[in-house]
Amino acid sequence: MKILHVSPAYKPASIYGGPTLSIAKLCEVLSSKCIVEVITTTANGKTELPFSSQNPITIDGVSVQYFNRITKDHTHFSPSLVWNLYKRLHHSKIKTIVHIHSWWNFVALISCIIAWTTNTPIILSPRGMLTSYTLKNRNTIFKSLIHNILGKFLISNCYVHATSDQEKWDILKICKPKSIEVISNFITVPMAQNIQHQIPTFSITFKLIFLSRIEEKKGLELLFKSLAKCSFSWELTISGMGEYAYIKKLKELSESLNISASINWTGYIANDQKYQILSNHDLLVLFSYNENFANVVIESLISGTPVAISSHVGLSDYVKANDLGWVSEIDQAAVTRTLNNAFHNIEKRLRIRKTAPSLIKAHFSEQYILNQYLQLYQNLQ
Repeated sequence: MKILHVSPAYKPASIYGGPTLSIAKLCEVLSSKCIVEVITTTANGKTELPFSSQNPITIDGVSVQYFNRITKDHTHFSPSLVWNLYKRLHHSKIKTIVHIHSWWNFVALISCIIAWTTNTPIILSPRGMLTSYTLKNRNTIFKSLIHNILGKFLISNCYVHATSDQEKWDILKICKPKSIEVISNFITVPMAQNIQHQIPTFSITFKLIFLSRIEEKKGLELLFKSLAKCSFSWELTISGMGEYAYIKKLKELSESLNISASINWTGYIANDQKYQILSNHDLLVLFSYNENFANVVIESLISGTPVAISSHVGLSDYVKANDLGWVSEIDQAAVTRTLNNAFHNIEKRLRIRKTAPSLIKAHFSEQYILNQYLQLYQNLQ
């Protein structure tokens, strides 16, 4: 069995954040059990990765072939990738399953058409892009036309993979795939978990961290306005990348709220530094308007750091069920109240720091998740 993964971007294109890393981790783990190949573009934001499309290269044990794109935006139009996919499927001599990642771009849409016309089984992982929020956020007319003219039909011929129950129900509200399965992302477990951390008291500054791609749906404006209303002393570390214009807008907002001195912008944080930095903070904050899974929630908890997230984050039900942090509705008063509760409840934060790492390892074991993916693929043979 061969699994051909099609994605508009692949590592080392870290600018796209968690989804790109999740796709890579999935391919790396699967490669020990079946034939895994990846075709992708050289997309790296507005720049291109320095790879040739002539031959595949091996990235962390996975065969990856990068193709140039014509458009340098989120449409990721790459005729050479499309032609290569057609030839692969048309001449394939072994059973192949096409696993498409993302949506609303030419790589995903055209690849779906090609796989359908060649009668190839299709698994679609929308990665948070098939929700009412994404339909209504940016390019709404274009998305609506594509969805109603072509998208619904294509998805009805796909086996859809969602990473959380929340994403599953979001998808089913707007389309009807052949079937839909919920399987979480793989999580990279840090090598060392014996990280000491001082539990905060009322006399020290509350250390908050946001670690994600910096974009509008992440709710940073809401966080800033809520923090401006908090009465305790706090520091916020913002780690991640985003568009220059949007980050500039956020910095101007922080200045207008008189909170800029309490915010530290670090830029991109490498994976080998991520867990130590998370552990050195008191609370991860992520008040997103839409989030299909949010790897960083699991990464924070496995580091022992509690989380404060919105009810629109895919893992919010898990956090509530296991009492691993605080879940807030999306409004300023609720977020301010949530932050105050997290600051004052030192006992809960101490318990989470002690118990969360082992709980996460048990609930998100690599072997358990791998078996779920393998079963998904085997059902399509």
